[in-house]
Amino acid sequence: MLVLAAPGQGAQSPGFLTPWLDLPGVAERLSAWSDVAGLDLVRAGTEADEDEIRDTAVAQPLLVAAGLVSAYALFEGPGPLRRQVGMVAGHSVGELTAAALAGVITDEEAIALVRARGLAMAKAAAVTETGMAAILGGEQDTVLAHLDRLGLTPANVNGAGQIVAAGTAAQLAELAADKPEGARRVMPLKVAGAFHTEHMKPAVAALAAETARLTPADPRIPYVSNGDGSVVATGTDIVERLVAQVASPVRWDACMETFAAHGATALVEAAPGGTLTGLAKRALKGVRAVPVKTPEDIEKARAAVAETAAETAAPTAAEESA
Repeated sequence: MLVLAAPGQGAQSPGFLTPWLDLPGVAERLSAWSDVAGLDLVRAGTEADEDEIRDTAVAQPLLVAAGLVSAYALFEGPGPLRRQVGMVAGHSVGELTAAALAGVITDEEAIALVRARGLAMAKAAAVTETGMAAILGGEQDTVLAHLDRLGLTPANVNGAGQIVAAGTAAQLAELAADKPEGARRVMPLKVAGAFHTEHMKPAVAALAAETARLTPADPRIPYVSNGDGSVVATGTDIVERLVAQVASPVRWDACMETFAAHGATALVEAAPGGTLTGLAKRALKGVRAVPVKTPEDIEKARAAVAETAAETAAPTAAEESA
């Protein structure tokens, strides 16, 4: 079974959209989405510096656009994608990418919604100086207890020995000076706020108002929620979760447990891939994990898709002897 995953904020880098513009139709698609977002996605993804694309209101639309463009390029359109993918999921803002890929909302609705989400979260983040940092290593219970003592929120429980803490700048400085027992490293993330915490509650109301205008469809691919790793069957429930997750922790560890329980044999991460495949390689032993960073990665990803399809079609020993 093939999992298609979409990355979250922090995966972006200056110029990362540049190679995608060489593919037929991509520039036109990004231009149309720029009109929807009221943001020049092409310029932001090719010319903007690191500080500009660190801005939540810019980073989030860029990530959703990149995820959609790369996924459609890999599968040559939404139809083939939905026939070949066994499960879809997204990390944080990647859930909007996943919702569009699953047919819950349209691409244009995803772009409009992510722009509203980014603006609302940027506004909420401006109230207090906050941020996020990844803690690498350490026993999960030990790390969580340490964060609790410092007043920090475990905003992303990613599995594979990685937890992302979120809170005020002062709290994060204290964490950097006082790492949890067993932790190898505390790494600040390229984000502009304490996402998935109570600091984002004002953004929840703003996003709820935006989604009230939507008429979501039920997913055409099994959709895994990063709130708890459950497979969500209705579009209405998915949209409600998209709103709530702005101020709620991401449980990517639970998503990976769901992938494993449903027999995942391969995971492909849409652009700008890398983070989620790294987690999968450590936590999902035996599962092929392929990141799509540039168009050069498409053939390798297609090979993984083809191998998964062949495995699914191959008869088992019991079937052969029947």
